[in-house]
Amino acid sequence: MRLPRTIQDMRTIKMLLTAAETEAQQSGDNLPGPEHLLLAAFDLPDGTARRAFERAGTDPAGFRAAVDEAHQQAMHDIGVHVASAGLPLPAAAPAGGIYRLTAPGQEVFQAAVQLAKAGRRSPLRGAHVVAAVADQERGTVARALKTLGVDRGALSAAAGEVLTGR
Repeated sequence: MRLPRTIQDMRTIKMLLTAAETEAQQSGDNLPGPEHLLLAAFDLPDGTARRAFERAGTDPAGFRAAVDEAHQQAMHDIGVHVASAGLPLPAAAPAGGIYRLTAPGQEVFQAAVQLAKAGRRSPLRGAHVVAAVADQERGTVARALKTLGVDRGALSAAAGEVLTGR
């Protein structure tokens, strides 16, 4: 029996936001941002986020390292030098209550939901998150994609192809 789209979307949203919160906490951030949503989307059961990345010629496994590199470079750019990588991060505040995201994270989440609604009755899938983050011109995701050599337009097109089954 196939679940109605609304119920599917609610389950996907819960998985996505819960995993994004976990990703943020593990990286020492209090709130999830676009990079955490994308990392969470890679683990959604539909597999479309991974397929979109692979179709764009990039290994999704390299994204986390690219995010770490983008963070280190941003710190370096403002004159903060990290003495040793791999040190444990301070624990982030435990999540509680309603799901919250950074402002860019909220923009990406809302864009992904709108892309799903605009589709042919398509439930929210990981590739919707990929398409939404590909539109980010600035921030950690944009820097990480640049580090990986990913063209954001090609990534967006790959996500669209995965979503339409082309």
